[in-house]
Amino acid sequence: MPNRFRFVLPAIALAAVVTASVITLAKAPAPEQAATPPKQPPAGQTSLRLDPLPGEKHFASLTQITFGGENAEAYFSFDGTKLTFQNTGTYPCDQIFMVNLDGSGKKQISNGQGRTTCSHFLPGDKSIVYASTHLGGPTCPPVPGKEEGYVWPIYDTYDIFKVNIDGTGLTRLTNTPGYDAEATVAKDGRIVFTSVRDGDMELYSMNSDGSDVRRLTNMPGPDGGPFFSADGKQIVWRGRHPEPGAELDNFMSLLKKGLWRPAGLDVFVMNRDGSNVRQVTKNVGGANWAPFFSPDGKKIIFASNMKDPRGGNFDLYLVNVDGTGLEQVTFSTTFDGFPMFSPDGTKIVFGSNRNSVKETDTNLFVAEWKW
Repeated sequence: MPNRFRFVLPAIALAAVVTASVITLAKAPAPEQAATPPKQPPAGQTSLRLDPLPGEKHFASLTQITFGGENAEAYFSFDGTKLTFQNTGTYPCDQIFMVNLDGSGKKQISNGQGRTTCSHFLPGDKSIVYASTHLGGPTCPPVPGKEEGYVWPIYDTYDIFKVNIDGTGLTRLTNTPGYDAEATVAKDGRIVFTSVRDGDMELYSMNSDGSDVRRLTNMPGPDGGPFFSADGKQIVWRGRHPEPGAELDNFMSLLKKGLWRPAGLDVFVMNRDGSNVRQVTKNVGGANWAPFFSPDGKKIIFASNMKDPRGGNFDLYLVNVDGTGLEQVTFSTTFDGFPMFSPDGTKIVFGSNRNSVKETDTNLFVAEWKW
């Protein structure tokens, strides 16, 4: 999926096509004052300590580490000391960067060509994987027109690459027609990713050199955004599986054109070989996506607009793997998404529109986590 849910202003458009019932959750605390001007770090500093919002009881502290542009999909290194992420602003479309947890040491890893997405460290933290369109051309690929309404591009020029963190040794891992992206990595180096190579948006796994590709899902509809559990035994992802009929026919027709019209999504888990598929979120409403396991594998954190499926306010939620114990984590009046726990479970990183200078800015935040 392009940028695995890039919710800035497009979030409102996505949410407008979602229709589902909403469960009743505890009343949210009063939102922050919209008129409060955004804070900026003092000159020479790369981060800013902010107060968690009322209700954000799992955050012992909150630190903003980017300021301006669109920054998203930040994921921890295996040793928990660095992040990779994608940024638009430095270039006209996303490129991959690495940064320390305090915002210092920002360094570009991708080659500055095409559009990139979905970077993740490999074990040892000396190299990463990410997806890029640069073999299809050095410029940003074109955005879709309005002929099909609100749709997202599924660029067939996306392939998955491995590269050293100094930018050397760029190696292509996938070489099939159509979209290959959204790669993340288990502690043993096995990669899980999304591909349309068989005509649908499904999940696959492969070795870190691109060999031994195995298809994991076989359900009509969009599956994507997969992550391994810390022990590498389970995979969590977001998906939607319409019954045969108009919705599925429309999805497949658009996919053949390299397009996707987002709709409601749910969180699923399965064994790493694709067996024992279970739906986690059921009848909660909205788009539930960007899931990630807690380090002990017992809970999942994810983003959702379940409280207002027709709105663009996405918050983070925790839920047990069996779907019980749903709990709201963030209480911003705008977008929070892309959560990931640090390997030791003491921190979480996420993207948010909170404290933004521009309405279209999405920045990265690191919180000290408490259970």
